[in-house]
Amino acid sequence: MTTATDDPLVTTDWLAARLDHPKVKIIDASYKMPGVLPLPSADYLGAHIPGAVFFDVNAIADPDDPRPHMYPSAGQFARDVAALGISSEDTVVAYDSGGWVAAPRAWWMFLSFGHRAVKVLDGGLKKWLREGRPTHSGKAAPKPGKFQARLDPAFVRSKQQLLGNLQGHAEQLVDARPRPRFEGTVAEPWPGRRSGHIPGSRNVPYAELFDASTGAMKPLDDLRKAFTDAGVDMARPIVTTCGSGVSALVLTLALYRLGVRGIALYDGSWAEWGLPDGPPLATGSA
Repeated sequence: MTTATDDPLVTTDWLAARLDHPKVKIIDASYKMPGVLPLPSADYLGAHIPGAVFFDVNAIADPDDPRPHMYPSAGQFARDVAALGISSEDTVVAYDSGGWVAAPRAWWMFLSFGHRAVKVLDGGLKKWLREGRPTHSGKAAPKPGKFQARLDPAFVRSKQQLLGNLQGHAEQLVDARPRPRFEGTVAEPWPGRRSGHIPGSRNVPYAELFDASTGAMKPLDDLRKAFTDAGVDMARPIVTTCGSGVSALVLTLALYRLGVRGIALYDGSWAEWGLPDGPPLATGSA
């Protein structure tokens, strides 16, 4: 398991005590599915944790890739992050609106690009507001930072790599989508995608890893049980996946808290695999 020093989560008390620290930079990485209004950027303008800047998952992405919010180049990530006022020596704290969707995505991206000093706010804005803590409105205007990035390819997997894994199953695939989507009993929210899951994958719905009433991530014993009940062997390599490479990182964050390392993300996720001309799929329970 993680120790106090390497736990990727920080508490609202921890952050509240460091709001004015010049080397602690806060990012609001809230995300919503396409077509859901108001936009996360509008929510941010209405209320955000003091000093936070908006980390746009859809914009800090490869602009030339037709798949949704795919990883950008290291150069683009460095430029986009520096424009948010973040420098390589800063500690970054990511949060989202409290639904545990995209703050872990931002956390994993920073780790992937070599920035180790990054944390996720446990409970996000939801918990922050429940505790009556202050917020600001409007857009931040940070002074540009100086950020260096280098992608470690071990943090991500491609469709080709997963195709190669279909026979030997050297890596376990764990899907974060809600159970009906995994089993293929409901239509996919991503237009034009088939219903089902990647053959051989397991299902741990990301929403089952946090307390919906408080926004906080569940205790470690509950996290462990969620994975073991799904048939996941935490001693073997794991790749997480979801609808479009965002909520999968909630699983990654939970596994990281349980001491699991060497995890990778299938960035294309079901938005790629589920295309009409995509690879084989499975339906039903794992």
